[in-house]
Amino acid sequence: MLMLNCDLGESYGSWKMGRDDEVMPHIDQANIACGFHGGDPLVMEKTLAMAKLNKVMVGAHPAYPDLVGFGRRPMHCSAEEISAFMHYQIAALEGMAQIQGLELAYVKPHGALYNDMMSREAVRAPILKAIADFHKPVRLMLQATPEADQHRAEAATHGIELWFEAFADRCYDDDGKLLSRAKPGAVHTRDKMLAQVEQICGEGSVTTVSGQTLELKPDTLCVHGDNDEGVTAIKEIRSIIYS
Repeated sequence: MLMLNCDLGESYGSWKMGRDDEVMPHIDQANIACGFHGGDPLVMEKTLAMAKLNKVMVGAHPAYPDLVGFGRRPMHCSAEEISAFMHYQIAALEGMAQIQGLELAYVKPHGALYNDMMSREAVRAPILKAIADFHKPVRLMLQATPEADQHRAEAATHGIELWFEAFADRCYDDDGKLLSRAKPGAVHTRDKMLAQVEQICGEGSVTTVSGQTLELKPDTLCVHGDNDEGVTAIKEIRSIIYS
């Protein structure tokens, strides 16, 4: 059975992002921002409390240190820098979660860090090492692609377990990566989103931007809380998953 995850807790100060209160009751996993691309201590605290109330699994959602760019701009960081800012963010969320009696279960990088992790071994390797060096076992969530076996083998050398995710609301490129948000059609309309969810659940595949069929074996399905179409359709998405 697929789980349903969402990126949450990305508001910051008086700036609001997403509709977390509408999404949280319908998901299984909350990927909570850790302050580097969105989120602040109060938002993190409130989002964790909301997850606890709704019995939702908690994961850290770390990013490049790019609050102005919402973590969507690639940065050239050393392996040591990546490891350090990963530990900084994961530890912050885990500490706040423990205060509320919650356990951190996994880590899902955000935005450009996620994309770089998927495409560049030089970024993926220090992320894997940072998670392996953390004081307790946590899983890494990454995109289900044709390279899943390779990524699983890399994780195994570090003793890390993975969760692979597919995306309900994003269009796929032919290479299995997400179509750039800068390109038309990168984010699906409601109808296309629901059709993609049905295809993932029923056939274990998605249809790429050029019409090719791409097989995936995801453990969890992501819907974005900053996508109004995704938020309004989330009850239908959950119904498809659990039908």
